[in-house]
Amino acid sequence: MKADLHIHSYYSDGGMSPAEALSLAKANGVDLIALTDHDTMAGCGEIAAVRGVEISAYDNDTKVHVLCYNPNGNIDGFLKSLFEGSFKRTEDIIYKLNMAGVAITFDEVEAERFSRETPIHAMHIARVGARKGYASTPFAFYEKYLALGGAAFSNIFRPSPEEAVEVINAAGGLSSLAHPGRIDLPPEELKKLIKRMKLCGLGGIEAVYSSHTFKETAYYKELAKEYGLLITGGSDTHYKGGSKTIGEPDFQPSEELLQKLGI
Repeated sequence: MKADLHIHSYYSDGGMSPAEALSLAKANGVDLIALTDHDTMAGCGEIAAVRGVEISAYDNDTKVHVLCYNPNGNIDGFLKSLFEGSFKRTEDIIYKLNMAGVAITFDEVEAERFSRETPIHAMHIARVGARKGYASTPFAFYEKYLALGGAAFSNIFRPSPEEAVEVINAAGGLSSLAHPGRIDLPPEELKKLIKRMKLCGLGGIEAVYSSHTFKETAYYKELAKEYGLLITGGSDTHYKGGSKTIGEPDFQPSEELLQKLGI
């Protein structure tokens, strides 16, 4: 079975509907997908897929994303807190942008959301900034103003990785550390983080990921074995025709993972 367990839709910062994502997956020979929008499961009921969410956590100032699969309703209160926190964080970011001479309003940012059910994402802010000429692309705006070191960086109301894992476990879901190769930590510090998260119940690690090199993939598979974690994999596709494609890299889930996912 070919699977892609990391896909985004326009319910967070993607550009596809859940149905479009499923159609692309079928066209690419993918048998199983998970919809994993940032901090929301609003689109999960629209398609037959693994129900997922990607929780945007922070370990101090280090971004650490945690994938969650098939939680029960006990996660709803936590997701509501992330939703409310996104508005408070956006107010903080916009205040900092305005102080830096970037004329962006809260209403402009809120209008970027596809659905009123979903949190405000940093990319919603970046799209407004790029459209108003403060950077050439939304990503360039993000890197200039919103990333760590930027004038409007803010990670207030973000959970810790440990909190994210504990919430997922309490909701009966499977947690997996997303794209470890993108976590800005030295190897030994990353291992310490994984150990801490494992103590809280971390279930997997996304060793198979679109931007991981062959060497990185092998390394994270070894880490998964060392810490007794399941191997998950996904493309992190956000757009049709973008730099990432549903079903790439090729990921064949283990029988144990399929059982955990209820497949």
